[in-house]
Parts: sequence; structure tokens; C-alpha cells
Amino acid sequence: MKSQYLFIFCGGLLAVFVVFIVLFMAGVNQWICIGFIVSASLLLVWQTFRLNARYGTHGLMKAAARKRHPRFIISRKAIPRLFNYKRRKSLCLHQIS
Repeated sequence: MKSQYLFIFCGGLLAVFVVFIVLFMAGVNQWICIGFIVSASLLLVWQTFRLNARYGTHGLMKAAARKRHPRFIISRKAIPRLFNYKRRKSLCLHQIS
């Protein structure tokens, strides 16, 4: 397990621990808390190792970047309009007074 998967794993375990504390302090039965935490931890470990095996060291970041990258860049302007340059009217100090 390398790179960002360690952060996912540690953050997940921290979140599971916080949920356990909240459930236990809320008065939920001890065995229900333990069963939930064990199953959530097993799911977290399984998912983390599955992501690591599927995407590799930097593959998860590449997959996230691929989703944010547009497939096509579409310009709906007419071709001659792309080459025309219009100046904006600028406000100068001598125009204000």
C-alpha cells in the first residue's frame, strides 16, 4: 500500500473510531457498536487494498484528473469573429473630469 492510499486508510480508520465513540456515548449496545466497527473496518481495508490493486501508485490521481478534463473544447463562434479584435472602451482619468 503506497501513496494516497495510506491517507485514505488512516482517515477512514479515524472516522470509524469517531463513529464508535459517538455510538458508545449515545448509549447504543456495546456488541452492536463492536459489530458495526468491525464490519466497517473490514470494508475499509478491503476497499483500500482493492483501489491500490486496481489503480496502482499514481493511478487514482490520474483517474480523478481524467474526470475533470474536458473531452472536447467547443467554440460556437463564427470563424471570422474569432479573428476580429474589438477594443474595449477604457476609462482614463482625463475622461472622468
